[in-house]
Amino acid sequence: MRILQLHVDFIEYEPIKKEIEMAEEAEKKKVRYDNIVVVFVAAEKDDDISVAKKAMKEVKESLDVIKCNEVLIYPFAHLSSDLAKPSDALKVIKEMETEAKKLGLKTHRSPFGWNKQYSFKIKGHPMAEQGKTITSKDVKKEEEELVSKALKEEEKIVSHWHIMDIDGKLIPIKVDKGKVVGDFDFKKYPNLEKFALYELAKNREVTIAPPHIKMMREMEIADYEDASDSGNLRFYPKGRLIKSLLEEFVTKTVIDYGGMEVETPLMYSVDHPAAVAYLNKFPARQYIIKSGDREFFGRFSACFGQFCMADDMTISHKDLPVWLYELTRYSFRRERKSELAGLRRLRAFTMPDVHAFCKDIPQAIQEFQKRFKMSQETLDGIGFKKGEYELAVRFTKDFYKEHKDFIELLLRLHGKPALIEIWDKKVFYFVLKYEFNIVDALGKCSALSTDQIDIENSKNYGIRYIDENNKKKEVIILHCSPSGAIERDIYALLERAYLTEKSGGISQLPLWLSPTQIRLIPLSDDFVDFSKEVMQKLEKENIRVDVDDRQLTVQKRIRDAELEWVPFILVLGSREKDSGQFNIRIRSEKSKEVKMKLEELVKKIKDEVGDKPFKKLSLPKILSKRPIFVG
Repeated sequence: MRILQLHVDFIEYEPIKKEIEMAEEAEKKKVRYDNIVVVFVAAEKDDDISVAKKAMKEVKESLDVIKCNEVLIYPFAHLSSDLAKPSDALKVIKEMETEAKKLGLKTHRSPFGWNKQYSFKIKGHPMAEQGKTITSKDVKKEEEELVSKALKEEEKIVSHWHIMDIDGKLIPIKVDKGKVVGDFDFKKYPNLEKFALYELAKNREVTIAPPHIKMMREMEIADYEDASDSGNLRFYPKGRLIKSLLEEFVTKTVIDYGGMEVETPLMYSVDHPAAVAYLNKFPARQYIIKSGDREFFGRFSACFGQFCMADDMTISHKDLPVWLYELTRYSFRRERKSELAGLRRLRAFTMPDVHAFCKDIPQAIQEFQKRFKMSQETLDGIGFKKGEYELAVRFTKDFYKEHKDFIELLLRLHGKPALIEIWDKKVFYFVLKYEFNIVDALGKCSALSTDQIDIENSKNYGIRYIDENNKKKEVIILHCSPSGAIERDIYALLERAYLTEKSGGISQLPLWLSPTQIRLIPLSDDFVDFSKEVMQKLEKENIRVDVDDRQLTVQKRIRDAELEWVPFILVLGSREKDSGQFNIRIRSEKSKEVKMKLEELVKKIKDEVGDKPFKKLSLPKILSKRPIFVG
């Protein structure tokens, strides 16, 4: 397939005459579209439905970058000399139209088989003109990247699915005609039902853009970067602030629990014996980097670096358990393009990764419980309470037989029923893992916290401890991410805010993560200096505050602050200056106005933020001097 993609100010065409017998019916009248992307397309021999789908997904990626959501598919045979038969070409072009609509694009198509008169005006930006060539070989090649044996096995693995209630009872479930069926009553647990359906159906493709993508751009948190690979995002100052606060909070939590923070390389040799063994047990696609004649893979976690470090350590039985921690910025997984979605699923992401090296299974189980609680505390600190996420526990039949009580304990700690996946045999390097999952606005699910019991990699990497008899013995390794990827935490917060607003509530971020915590709005230019004085007082209390001095009405500036989800808005005039009393709009209370002294507001904020990390706002604090990143 050959495509010429043009972003135009306008296009106008008029069907003049049928060129082939099977031309579609069309009116001979002028048709015009403004500010649209035109996809001139020539379907070639061997093009099929998969090519049509891939073509539209690539077009959609371009449209996301240039911020256009309307497309005209325009059959244009002149792009190729190896054309498909008209009947095949029409089928492919109709499939493109169907796929474009599924992707949420406002879609138009010019009639097939006509000679048309047309004119258009191309926009003047670097991405206004693009050429694409897509073949069935490209589609096949995308599936033939470096893929681990574990990933191939994962597609064939037989799972037995259940719901376990908090009493430890296993209730079998399955999917039938798009619904989860079984003897478990999901009425009180609608999100658990959505999660179970998502897991059992195994449909990871994203055909509709999740709400958080629009929100992350409008709020200047993060955005796509066309100059990089798909799934590699850029973060604006507000997004970097939120991200760095989360990173600092998770790191502090792990260190408080006994984690030793380290730093390790981003890439490792594909020929390293231990890495080869691990790659074939970890279900992920890799980035490959060439350096001279050698090949390296981009790490997809901190495992390699920490394991190589542990191999060189001298560890006594008295030292165990040993916790090594790294916040990987970045980890890399070459996810399928069709599965990438904003902050939810990326190819480059920030992953807090803490491993525990334990003496044996009993000690590993003891540490696992401790880390399970640590993960709950981490999510609670970020802003997610127990009832807001769903637990999945996955294990082998043999592990369940030997440690049934331990698994039931996890359910009691979680406090509500959970999804259970049981494997007949061990396929991966772990015998048990859990995840805390959130359900988003589209019913898609994503893992946040996770931990695993690994019984293989100690041997693969030569990680040993010295026992009481001065003999070297292998360890049991736990793999935990107490928060999951930091980007995914932001996605989860935004999706929750969307759902809250949709149900009649107020969309907001936790106060400690809000880039601007207080917005000061001077009633007129006469009160700008007073606003700056108030700002300086608040800044001394480690509160992020800015001043909207723009030449706009007060109502417009209040509205803008509300659109930014600013938690506290203060309008400053002569009354406030003379009395020291402020009318404060509190977002969490549906913009209710409360009279307070500045000291009372400071106390309210400090009480809510508690001991969470603080960072200064890196944007200009005077809004008239602040650049616009998205607009």
